[in-house]
Amino acid sequence: MGLADLHIHTVYSYDGTASVPAVLARAKQAGLDVVAITDHDEIRGALKAFELAPRFDIEVIPGIEITTAEGDLLALFVTEKIQPGRPLIETIVKVGEAGGICLAPHPLARGTGMKSLSSSSILRALDHPVTSRILLGIETYNATTLDRESNLLAQKLWRECPGAAQVGNSDAHVLQAIGLGTTEFSGNTAAHLLDALWIGSTDIRQGEHLSSAQILGSWAWNFVMSAPARIGMNYP
Repeated sequence: MGLADLHIHTVYSYDGTASVPAVLARAKQAGLDVVAITDHDEIRGALKAFELAPRFDIEVIPGIEITTAEGDLLALFVTEKIQPGRPLIETIVKVGEAGGICLAPHPLARGTGMKSLSSSSILRALDHPVTSRILLGIETYNATTLDRESNLLAQKLWRECPGAAQVGNSDAHVLQAIGLGTTEFSGNTAAHLLDALWIGSTDIRQGEHLSSAQILGSWAWNFVMSAPARIGMNYP
């Protein structure tokens, strides 16, 4: 079985703390076969990771975490920036036109800074004749969300969506979190993963459980220490 973490941030996110090379090295150390770099409304880190991936013997899917008018959306297999702020359906269509697919990250999660899609928005997109072929899965396990109940709600929502894939991810903003939530799939390449997402045959794996204090404390420390790396980034 292959292991993927499809929701990872770098310093190219305004709230990320790790460089691209450090992320790739940590992902390899964690035993991952495939990762997706999904910085907030930004593609530069993902493209850099895709370029550097062979040096670290790991496969990278370029992606973005897009801020839609209805909540966050993961776009994978894209190499161009997708305009944020649009309605969900319109955004998913744009991702499809760019050759990508989508996942719904941390659905229903609440808390400071969380911009999560509602169940009604996700169900509407999965029922749409066009976007149902692009929005392939739901993040049913997010390892670093502070709203732990949302993982249970996401799993309940997924069970109401026949054919949709479920994915587990770290949503890592610090190196230590990479691989704490992963997606299992048959094979070990990004192509195998995509096939599994299409037919909904993925599974989730949960790693070490961190408390809210551990998550926030680690992020705050790393955020301060990585401040020089974020200077001049020109975030969206």
